[in-house]
Amino acid sequence: MNRPAGSHSSAAPLARIRVVLSHTSHPGNIGAAARAMKTMGLSRLSLVNPRHFPDPQAVARAADADDILEQARLCASLDEALAGAVHVYALSARHRNLGPPALPAREAAADILARAGEGEVALLFGNETAGLSNAEVQRCQRTVFIPANPDYSSLNLASAVQLVCYELRLAAFDGRPPVLTRAVPFASPPAPHEDVERFYLHLERVMVSSGFLDPQRPRRLLAKLRRLFGRAELERDEINILRGLLDAVERSARRGEPAASAENSGPK
Repeated sequence: MNRPAGSHSSAAPLARIRVVLSHTSHPGNIGAAARAMKTMGLSRLSLVNPRHFPDPQAVARAADADDILEQARLCASLDEALAGAVHVYALSARHRNLGPPALPAREAAADILARAGEGEVALLFGNETAGLSNAEVQRCQRTVFIPANPDYSSLNLASAVQLVCYELRLAAFDGRPPVLTRAVPFASPPAPHEDVERFYLHLERVMVSSGFLDPQRPRRLLAKLRRLFGRAELERDEINILRGLLDAVERSARRGEPAASAENSGPK
């Protein structure tokens, strides 16, 4: 994959961001969160007293993000999970009077990355049912929310992790993260001038032989066709296709003739 210049340095702050899941009740959500992290380039996962972990459901939901689960830190307390972090962000859908000011996820992403330039940063997600307690939120310097439908703002835990990690990835690469494409290149090199001119001669010959063009009264037909194909900026493969089509037309017209003319059998 061809990466843009500076892509490694752009990804460096992501390596200093840890995702902390507190008291997760369903192991499948841990696996799905690990998968969400890996797809966005984050790799550090900490788990505070999960109900079930390790667990086969976590592995199944992680897909190919098993390495994130294998490296996950199991912590007995929130303080242990947050140790060493210079800034902690609480992810919560509830706007509270207590605690730090709330930022929407897109705005928070730039702030999180800036803090990651200074040291370790933690993103704290709460339990699937109860979310984060007030005591947990008050251990953080900021709260972050996902601006969902206010009439139904409840998000699955792994979905919330995915959205926040996505915003971080966009911000880390200024909105243009590197991508990998396995598509076979569709375009071919531009057709050289001499091939284009041979195509025009071939086209004119077929139009005359078919009766479509009267060489005594060409009017502006050839000029308009040149203008048409000129706008297309023909590629080498396209010239080959068009000339193959013209060959087929000529072969069809010659059926039953004893031999092709010298003009038609010559090099194109």
